[in-house]
Amino acid sequence: MSNGKNYQLVLALVFAIEEINRNPHILPNMSLGFDLYTIPDNESNVLESFFFWLLGLEKVIPNYTCRRESKSVAVLLGATRKTSSQTGLLLELYKFPQITFGPFDHALSDPGQFPSLYQMAPRDTSLALCMVSLLLHFHWTWVGLLISEDQKGIQILSDLKREMEQNGVCAAFVKVIPEDTEFSLHLIIESSANVIIIYSDTNFVEELLFAIGQYFMTWKVWVTNSRWQDVSKMKHLILDSSHGMLMFSHYHGEIPGFTELTSTVNPSKFPEDIYLARLWHFCFGSSYSKRDCQTLENCPQNASWEWVPEYVFDMSLREESYNIYNAVYAVAHTLHEMLLQLVDTPKMGNEEGLLFSPWQLHPILKKLKFENIAGEQVTLDEKMKLETEYVIHSFWNFPEGLSYIVKVGNFSPYAPHGQQLSLQEDLIEWSIGFTQTPRSVCTETCGPGFRKSPQEGKAACCFNCHPCPENEISNETDMDQCVKCPDHQYANTERNQCLQRSVTFLAYQDPLGMALACTAVCLSVLTSAVLGVFVRHQHTPIVKANNRALSYILLISLTFCFLCSLLFIGPPNTATCTLQPIAFGLVFTVAVSTVLAKTVTVILAFKVTAPGRRMRRLLVSGAPNFIIPSCSLIQLTLCGVWLGTSPPFVDSDTHSEHGHIIITCNKGSVTAFYCGLGYLGSLALGTFMVAFLARNLPDTFNEAKFLTFSMLVFCSVWLTFLPVHHSTKGKVMVAVEVFSILASSAGLLGCIFAPKCYVILLKPHSCSLHGFRDRTLCGSNKPS
Repeated sequence: MSNGKNYQLVLALVFAIEEINRNPHILPNMSLGFDLYTIPDNESNVLESFFFWLLGLEKVIPNYTCRRESKSVAVLLGATRKTSSQTGLLLELYKFPQITFGPFDHALSDPGQFPSLYQMAPRDTSLALCMVSLLLHFHWTWVGLLISEDQKGIQILSDLKREMEQNGVCAAFVKVIPEDTEFSLHLIIESSANVIIIYSDTNFVEELLFAIGQYFMTWKVWVTNSRWQDVSKMKHLILDSSHGMLMFSHYHGEIPGFTELTSTVNPSKFPEDIYLARLWHFCFGSSYSKRDCQTLENCPQNASWEWVPEYVFDMSLREESYNIYNAVYAVAHTLHEMLLQLVDTPKMGNEEGLLFSPWQLHPILKKLKFENIAGEQVTLDEKMKLETEYVIHSFWNFPEGLSYIVKVGNFSPYAPHGQQLSLQEDLIEWSIGFTQTPRSVCTETCGPGFRKSPQEGKAACCFNCHPCPENEISNETDMDQCVKCPDHQYANTERNQCLQRSVTFLAYQDPLGMALACTAVCLSVLTSAVLGVFVRHQHTPIVKANNRALSYILLISLTFCFLCSLLFIGPPNTATCTLQPIAFGLVFTVAVSTVLAKTVTVILAFKVTAPGRRMRRLLVSGAPNFIIPSCSLIQLTLCGVWLGTSPPFVDSDTHSEHGHIIITCNKGSVTAFYCGLGYLGSLALGTFMVAFLARNLPDTFNEAKFLTFSMLVFCSVWLTFLPVHHSTKGKVMVAVEVFSILASSAGLLGCIFAPKCYVILLKPHSCSLHGFRDRTLCGSNKPS
């Protein structure tokens, strides 16, 4: 037994037994002892050794015990499943209590096959969660899995897949490796995953990593459940693939005094220990006499285990040694409880034999629960065992066997979510191929402003990055969907933040709003000035011609047409939104119907001159004057229906201008809006057709041509308005409406009254009798 790791197990056994024998509260007046057997890997030798032990024969370890009658009450089995399963089946014939100190094995927990076997090691219920938490901490979402083909491997593979799927981690490859088979490393070499998880027993990991070391794969990070320390095979390598490996092991408390024992043990302290002599010779080169194993020669003075690398002899408490310590105490507490129950029971057997049979310990062992010296609860009932915590170590391996295992973190399943894993990253030594924290992803992360788009036929971790659509953002990395900004906010250029929209409308302060408002005011003032000119020259023939009253009505209505455009400028509110359709519809209806009345007046005036006509009575009775109230009443009815069914209201437009909320007046009923506009258009078209028919009537003051041209301009403006109105939004649409109102009104004002003002102001002699030669320019043949 030159293996220092195995010898520590012996020290843990001896330490626990001596501690119990010194304790007056456990098994008083009784001492514990032990028989030590080394079992080779050969199956026949395993069974053979246990047969000799059960029969009490002499094939035992020299210098230990020579007896013919066994006094053992329990067996502590080794760290491998092979040993435990083979010996367990044999000892089960005698119902002999067996306690394993190796890793927990699901196969050995079958009560039907191994009812007398107990496992000290805890279950790996949280190992998969612990490993995935480590992957998430370093943002490793693309990893490879190498799992041994046994029951433990299949179980941990299922747990890993479940945790990885729940947390968005993908497997680049999954390889389940049968025992005693060669594994091709091409899968690992060709994989883009930089992190490989290995789960198996220690021998498998050692063999696998030794094979990996031949390829100098220093660009991979290895994560394993084993504390792999056998670096003696690779001490000649300058670049070691195992350097930087992260290892998980169960957390356990410290046993006071054990480290002092392991650091001071030497052949002088235990002169009868042949195993220690051999280990001492192996480590320090001392020679010893084969005939007398107690005699050591040429030993260095003041030799210390601190000189020996950890892979040869580890002075710190290992997990298996801790399990042995607890197993010895479990047997001691069970014996103590059994002896208390047998105080009044007559002794069975001879005086040198046992007071009870080993199988009688099972009821006590199954219910046993105690607190060890480290303050941890110990029980052999698997249902009562608590979830274990894990310790994470980083493996530093340097040439010539210089290695060091450093604790870099721990994992507690009892901590709040998000705080279960704690790491000291400054203590982690990464593989030689990395100068900083390694990355292991299938696709680089999608930054803010982008969203993930899956790649067809590939794992979820492999994706493309697409920019967020308009007015949508992503303010985190690797978002599956972009988030739409609220209506009162908008996405910035980078699409990673929603900004507050500024409220806007066609205001008087805007250059466009100011220009339109000034134009409206100026045109209304101009119209009022024209009205003043006509009132001042009301007795001149040119004013009296074509019905002076209709001219006044038209000028007044045009003034209100210009002024009603101001309702569309400024902050919209309920009052302005309600007044817009009423004011626009009524004043324009009055204006157009007045033009129609003037046109009809011209036609009737010329028709009256023919004898025998009945037109004179229509003209004299003032029939054209009824056109205005009749047309206005129809428009007023349409407006009333509009306001009564679906009136306009204040609305917000968040789409027309980027970064702005435009406050507008929603028309309410689009049908009512176009009905009113259609009626006004029909009235204008009818007026144009009547004026067009009267354009060639004689007489100097016949304004039919001017009326025709004015209605042509009016109709042209509103026909152009329709497609432009449909193609614009927001403030521009409102500006188009205002411009159309001003343009059409200005067309009527300019085409009808500009020539008359020119004559009145610049050529006043044209309106007098002195200006006539052959024709009467200011004749009395026109109605006044």
